[in-house]
Amino acid sequence: MGKIGVIIGHEYTTRIRSKWFIIATLLGPVGMALIISLPVIAAMMVGDGTEGKVAVIDRTGIIAADVVASDTSLYEHAGTRSEEMLSRLVREESLQAYVVVPPDILDSGYLVLYSKGGSGLSFEHNIVNDMEPFIVKARLERAGTDTAVIDLVERGVEMKALKITDAGVEADSSTASAAIGYAAGFVIYLLIFLYGSMVIRGVVEEKVNRIIEIISSSVKPYEILMGKVVGIGLVGLTQLLAWIVLGSIVAIALVSMFAGQLDITSISDTSQQMQTVGMSKSTPVNMMIGDIAIPHLSIVSILLFVFYFLSGYFIYATLFAAVGSAVDQEADASQLTFPFMVPVMITVMFIGNVVSAPNSTLSVVLSLIPFFTPIIMTVRIVATDVEWWQIALSIILILGTFFGIVWVASRIYRIGILTYGKKPSLKELVRWIKL
Repeated sequence: MGKIGVIIGHEYTTRIRSKWFIIATLLGPVGMALIISLPVIAAMMVGDGTEGKVAVIDRTGIIAADVVASDTSLYEHAGTRSEEMLSRLVREESLQAYVVVPPDILDSGYLVLYSKGGSGLSFEHNIVNDMEPFIVKARLERAGTDTAVIDLVERGVEMKALKITDAGVEADSSTASAAIGYAAGFVIYLLIFLYGSMVIRGVVEEKVNRIIEIISSSVKPYEILMGKVVGIGLVGLTQLLAWIVLGSIVAIALVSMFAGQLDITSISDTSQQMQTVGMSKSTPVNMMIGDIAIPHLSIVSILLFVFYFLSGYFIYATLFAAVGSAVDQEADASQLTFPFMVPVMITVMFIGNVVSAPNSTLSVVLSLIPFFTPIIMTVRIVATDVEWWQIALSIILILGTFFGIVWVASRIYRIGILTYGKKPSLKELVRWIKL
């Protein structure tokens, strides 16, 4: 263990002091914030394509009044102005567009929009959405439908989703939990490949430079393997924890920046809103962003997230280290590692299904398969309340798989680090395991 500790310390301190690590650690949350905020900023800047007033020519005489009253900042009556005059105003950009409501609109359903073009599909879609309810209402009135019935139809239905817990009833945070779970699973996927690839590069570089021959003269191949995998894994854990801290700070800053657009509701405000559905004032609730409840992430969930990240990393990094020891070039390593990358790729393909139904049979089975567990179980833990026996079983299976892979990888590693020349085939790697 003393020799393994020395190798771990060397791998950790060497990489954590490098410029790329410091830059990536500091800029990672900022980059993620840009990815998240840029679409929001772009949407705010682009808007819905509205740049001016839209005049309404109503040939029916029953639609325009309601449309204009619904949004006076956008719509206005054409009045006595002719279409020629409105066309000139559009060309002069004094008016963005004008809409003609034909006399047979209740039968044909066709509106005619005149503009200079280039307003975008969103603008046209919004015009239709704004006018459609009034046209539908006019059709119902013409058919003799009672106005009280029309009002009931237009009222619609809303739903408050509540979650029953041991502590009481709280707002259901399934939507936000699914998004967080998807993000967490994808982060683990990226980190596994990022630091797994780093293990391969490290092994190949030491082998090509013949450094490994000097090290192996005083340290067992198994100790080299474990020291390198654990050392780089600690680098990844350090960066992950730093990203969590910095990401939280950046998230708070983003929420403050977009507070007006996000319509953040405080816990007290949410509690008052829930009185309307018969909940007591003492009922615990989550913070709300619009209609979306933000879930509470417990310490246990965070610890499990770290565990599954480390377990996934150790499983794949150990395999990558074994493959890296068997080749002299990174290009050859990429070809040999492809079979081991397939399970992770398949896992990413199923994340959407797991997010949609985290307690389905498919989700449960996938989360108990060790090669899928690190990502799938992380998604499930965030997205839903996972049964304790499923978590315990997944931990037992993934630990058993890890120790089995360490045994296999160490047998490949002890031969591969001192083998040069021809790239071994999968059949030869199997033969090395049996030796």
